[in-house]
Amino acid sequence: MTSLLSGRGLVKRYGDAYALAGVDIDIAAGEVIAIVGPSGSGKTSLLHVLAGILKSDEGTITLGGQRVDQLSETKRSELRRTEFGFVFQSGMLVAELTAEENVALPLLLGGRDRGMAIATARTWLGRLGLAGKETRRPGELSGGEAQRVAIARAIAHRPKVIFADEPTGALDTKTGHATIGALVDAARETGAAVIVVTHDREIAAMMPRTVAIRDGRIEQPVAVQ
Repeated sequence: MTSLLSGRGLVKRYGDAYALAGVDIDIAAGEVIAIVGPSGSGKTSLLHVLAGILKSDEGTITLGGQRVDQLSETKRSELRRTEFGFVFQSGMLVAELTAEENVALPLLLGGRDRGMAIATARTWLGRLGLAGKETRRPGELSGGEAQRVAIARAIAHRPKVIFADEPTGALDTKTGHATIGALVDAARETGAAVIVVTHDREIAAMMPRTVAIRDGRIEQPVAVQ
């Protein structure tokens, strides 16, 4: 299977402590993968390094053959806006904007026409079961609904990779499972790869592939359902 996103020899230090201690990982186009491990194991650091949010101290990262680790901060920021999508535990929606405006925001930042961006946002909100709630603000939505808005925002510009950092951490079990299902279904529709960081083994069990990390090292390279 051809790799879309690869990390080789990834090292990230915080003082004398190693968040990553030489990680090798490959993610194929359209692949859905869970990264699991205890608190402090390095799983969020790995996600942030792969996404170009953090720079590794050592190692290489490639996306479709392009060296992400060699890009300037400006170019990495552009890459995150165009090729990557993000879903965080808290959703990180803009409180002052409506659901459709939150979803349209990355498209507008990418130079898309406002009318087209809003239309795309409404389409994705509808697909994610939020038809009729397009003009509600985050404070008027349930936790699960807000996370679906975040999923729509992450996928509306059709990124190559979606990074989800504990996306169900603030949700009850039933809502969390439904949210993950919505994320995976949406990604499959567009062909995006999905990388989910989670401490929840039930969530990880829903993924076709699981990678476990402990003390900054891959503990079990591949565990397939």
